[in-house]
Amino acid sequence: VFGKDINLVLVLSNLSSDRKSIRVDMSASTILYTRRAVAEILKAATSVELGPKQGKHIRVKIPYTHYGRYLTTDKRIQVTALCKVMRSHGLKLLVEKTIILEDTNIIIKVPQRVVVNKAVSLEISYANPLPEPVSRCVLLVTLMNQQVKINLSRLAPRERSKIYFEFTPRRAGPLQLQVDFSCDKFSHVKGFVTIAVAPA
Repeated sequence: VFGKDINLVLVLSNLSSDRKSIRVDMSASTILYTRRAVAEILKAATSVELGPKQGKHIRVKIPYTHYGRYLTTDKRIQVTALCKVMRSHGLKLLVEKTIILEDTNIIIKVPQRVVVNKAVSLEISYANPLPEPVSRCVLLVTLMNQQVKINLSRLAPRERSKIYFEFTPRRAGPLQLQVDFSCDKFSHVKGFVTIAVAPA
């Protein structure tokens, strides 16, 4: 989840009946959706001895403080592990994983019944998932082809807050509401909901 430390486990297994020495070079970078690297956030190397038919786990932690300021709006991190089997004529194995960090910041609560030409109040809650305060917070609400910009107060670390947004639907049928939350430390955290509007 965006704002939290990332914990990964690399599982190595020796399927042969011989002892193996493995060198593991690990790296991680923030990337764009095109897989183009933006910034390297982790570089580490370790050696592992594996007995016959033995498996071992290598734990890797990427703290938020290492990746936070380098993350793009795509919220993607590419992790690679190059495993070299020593004394084996250059046998190598490359393991890659792309992590897409989830946003759990926006929650929109809609009343059970929404009717044409009757005012309705929605609850929009938003959060700062980071271990540091954020300021210059803005909500952009898009509804019925109109955008409303709402300036919000600063949020303490891990703080959740909420506002109430009132509108009057003008026609029956599905209505999509989109919310976009930005601040000085991150931008474009989105939430959306489809509202079923009943006839009057």
